[in-house]
Amino acid sequence: MTHALPHDHDTVHTLRGTLERLAPGTPLRDGLDRIVRGHTGALIVIGDEENVTAICDGGFEFDVPFAATRLRELCKMDGAVILSSDGDRIKRANVQLIPSPTWPTQESGTRHRTAERTALHTGVPVIAVSESQNTITLYVEGRAHVLEQPSAILARSNQALGTMERYRNRLDQVNQRLHLAELHHYTSVIDVVSVIQREEMLRRVGESIDGDVLELGKDAKQIRIQLSELRGDNDRERQFIISDYLVTDGIPTPEEVAAALAAISDLDDKSLMKAANIARILGLPPTDEALDEPVIPRGYRTLSRIPRVQKFLMDKLIGTFVQLDALLAASQEEISAVDGVGSLWARHITDGLARLRG
Repeated sequence: MTHALPHDHDTVHTLRGTLERLAPGTPLRDGLDRIVRGHTGALIVIGDEENVTAICDGGFEFDVPFAATRLRELCKMDGAVILSSDGDRIKRANVQLIPSPTWPTQESGTRHRTAERTALHTGVPVIAVSESQNTITLYVEGRAHVLEQPSAILARSNQALGTMERYRNRLDQVNQRLHLAELHHYTSVIDVVSVIQREEMLRRVGESIDGDVLELGKDAKQIRIQLSELRGDNDRERQFIISDYLVTDGIPTPEEVAAALAAISDLDDKSLMKAANIARILGLPPTDEALDEPVIPRGYRTLSRIPRVQKFLMDKLIGTFVQLDALLAASQEEISAVDGVGSLWARHITDGLARLRG
């Protein structure tokens, strides 16, 4: 699989954008691997903007297409190699970089100190290849990121996928329990909180694997497939459960739902496992005694289980019936009378609700 390289300034000068260009199988990663195997070390700047050329001294100026073999040979010289911002061309070689010494750095080696300060000074990605340790360090967005060997990333990703599979199984269990409670009118706060906790746990593990998939590039095909299967519609389900239970005046707005999801995401792992914290974000009583109190969903989760019912139609129905209990008790004629629904959708929804209730 070939990775398309992002070329706009805001994308290429980010950690994510740069990692895409450094993934195994890309020309730049091929060049870096050749340097590592040759034990020569390197200092490479990805960007030839004015603020980069302003700190360049000496070396050779040219403009040739990028090639991994060219990069390897040019890095045999002591100075830095300057690439174009899109990484498609080599612009200079054997350059001495003179960034401001006022930029802070924790690095001890000359090459890595220069790389970090250059990245901070210019805002462009800088790569340092250690001659003695055979490591590749990327400096971008004020961070130092060491590129790992694909075998190590694969091992970590497979372990994370195993964890994610366990989370998925447990989420499916509590999700089904909540679904039955919603249909039979005995939903409690703790039922809702348990699902939200596990949805967030699944999201976090998946997000950690996303970074590995990015770094693995073409080697991540199988992991990408497994990740997609385990993730399923988790993002959509998270939005619907918040829409069902967030305490607001009327139907929660997209902004209110997003704010609640962000608040949950901001909880550390320990705080996430405290049910009271989730209840507080939802606007429900955050006491242990209140966790067993009944709550009534609006109906988004249930309607989402009926094929082809889109969000705008859910809003129409919930805006009219307010709660799932009222929607479940409504006749086909009452549902058909809702503005924008009509008889065909009313029959589809009525039949769908009947199937869900068994």
